[in-house]
Parts: sequence; structure tokens; C-alpha cells
Amino acid sequence: MPCNSRRDDPPHPPHFLTIGEFSRAARLTPKALRLYDELGLLRPVRVDGASGYRYYSPDQLERARLVAWLRRLGMPLANIAEVCDAPPTAAAAAIAAFLEVAEKDLAERRGLARFLISYLSGRETAMPESSHGSSLTIRYAAASDIGRERERNQDFAYAGSRLLAVADGMGPGGDMASEAVVNALRPLETADTPGDLLNALSDAVSAATASLRSLSESDPEFAGSGSTLTAMLLSGSQLALVHIGDTRAYLLRDGGLFQITHDHSVVQSMIDAGRLTPDEAASHPQRSLLIRALAASGDASPDPVAGAAPSAAAARTPDLSLHDAQAGDRYLLCSDGLIVAVPVAVIRQTLLAAGSAPADVVRRLISLANEAGGPDNIACVVADVLSAA
Repeated sequence: MPCNSRRDDPPHPPHFLTIGEFSRAARLTPKALRLYDELGLLRPVRVDGASGYRYYSPDQLERARLVAWLRRLGMPLANIAEVCDAPPTAAAAAIAAFLEVAEKDLAERRGLARFLISYLSGRETAMPESSHGSSLTIRYAAASDIGRERERNQDFAYAGSRLLAVADGMGPGGDMASEAVVNALRPLETADTPGDLLNALSDAVSAATASLRSLSESDPEFAGSGSTLTAMLLSGSQLALVHIGDTRAYLLRDGGLFQITHDHSVVQSMIDAGRLTPDEAASHPQRSLLIRALAASGDASPDPVAGAAPSAAAARTPDLSLHDAQAGDRYLLCSDGLIVAVPVAVIRQTLLAAGSAPADVVRRLISLANEAGGPDNIACVVADVLSAA
């Protein structure tokens, strides 16, 4: 009998294994076996019509162990099903292809680990004193694009001599929300903020929230609107970062590309909890839902945040961090319209292009997203860190 067939007619033959016996033999938990049954990956040969109890054949142990080994490799369940159902030669080729991708990902993780070790170790030493414009400067470019499938552009991008920002609006007034959020940060361009960057950004975000609330009070149709925000402020040799939502900031340093923000999204929380792999999250039906964003209303969440676990205050609290900038660094701030369309490896190659100016890179990234279908609005900011003359 095929290992994935099922019958509901008891009694069961004595050579069948109960789910507990099969679990111990296959080294898979009963919970995992029930999940694999629901997904059609490893169905029991018999389910008792009265009790619903599952029974397995000893012949299924080989497939079960293969599933367990592939999960230990970190392979997504959809890929595991393809491997298990493929002929041996094709299955081996699929595993080899997955290993190649995993090794590249591991190399990137090693680079990120080295970067974080260096960054965190640096916290133990005294930070060099810096003042506005004393040591580093930036060369920058910013642009946003409607994409190929949206009726209006709700993304907003800004770059100046000290401030970089991207925002992705949501709700009926999303376009106004993203612009209002970034405009609330623009006074930081000329503000004197040495040694007080994080407080300055925090105050600016409070002003952005007040702007959204004012828009909501003046136009009832604006209620339920909001925006994500990722912004950086340069002072001397330091960059302060504020982030909320699923817009992102990346650092390109010494050839390695490091994501320095953490998505405040439903799927990211599931990845953090070990319930999804990054590959599975890319096609998850809830991949666009957020658990944190700046909202127009103080007593209600914007639609994409509805049902989120954090309190209303926590759902509007951004991440704040301070980074040491180095001459030669290249930063990318972008909306999810770039990430969903263009693989990170391609983004890295584009950022690495020899002799490419920030404006050229921004145009190329937007073109790549549109060539991939442009499913969402696209916002990009690229900035190169240079030694001040």
C-alpha cells in the first residue's frame, strides 16, 4: 500500500504502528506528524473512524526519517514535499541546490556576526566625541516609484546632507501619511544635535505622530491611515537610526550586506518564534501585515496592525539605535516594494557595482523591481559615507 494512502475502516492489522510508536521510531514528535499529515507530506495509512487515531506502516519510516533530516537542514516544507516525491537522482540534485543556497546564506551570516561582534565590542570603549559635520559627510540620492500594479504611490523617500528617510503609507490617506511623517523629521537637517541624536529622533517621531493625528482630526476620511518609517541622522562619525514597520535599512561594508533593522511584521514574529523559515515567509498570506507602525489615531490601530499582540502604545514605539559610520560605507533605505520584488543577493550586486553613484543605484534598483512585476510602490535611498574635506 502506498505510504500516503489512507483508509478509515477498522480494525487495523497488527503490524501497523500507533502514532506514538511511529513517533519514537522516526524521531519525530506526534505534533510534527499531525502537521505533516495536514500538509499531505506524511499521511498515516489508516485513521480510526471512531477515535481519529492515526496508524502508520513501518514502510513509511524511511520517508519520515528523510523528512526529519531535511527539516534539520532548514529546508522549507514545500521543498521537502518536492524532494520526497522526486526520483532519487532529482531529489539529490534538489538537495545539492538547496545546500549551495544555504552555504551562501551562512557566509552572509558569518559576515553579519563579525560585524555585530565588532560593533558590540566597540561599545565597551569610549566613543569619539563628534560634532555636526566634523568628520564625515554623505553623498546621497532618493526616489520613489508607483510600481506596476498600484493606483497611487504611498511611498515617500527623502535624502539630505544629514537626514535619510523612507516611509510607506497605509490606509485611505497613506500617501499623505508617509509624506507627513518624513516632513516632521526634516527640521533635523539644520538642528544642532551633537551627542543627543537619539533623543532628537525620538522627539521628531513624536512630532510625526502629532502630524498624523492633526490630519485625522481635520479629515475624518484620513482616520485609519498610518505609515512605516526608517530614517537615519548623521552627526560627526555617528548615525542614529529610527525604525518602525517593514521598511528597511541595509549597510554595505567591506563587500558584505547587512540588514540593520528588524521587520515589525506578523511573518517576522513567526520567524523569530521558529514557526516559519524566511523562505516560507516570502509567500505567506500574512506577509504584508504589521505589528508596529505610526498611526493617525491614538486610540485605534491602522488596519494592517489590527489584531496585533502589542498594546496600542507598544504598537507605535519605534526602535532607536546608534551606529558608528565609516568612510566607504554605503547605506540603503528601502520600502518593502523593493524587497518583495528583488532578491537580496541582486540588491547586493547592484550596490557593489564599481563606480556607481547613488543616483545610478537608486534608478537601477527601481528598474529591477519594476522588471520583476512592480507589485508594490518602491522607495529607495542610497547614501555613501565619505571623509569630510
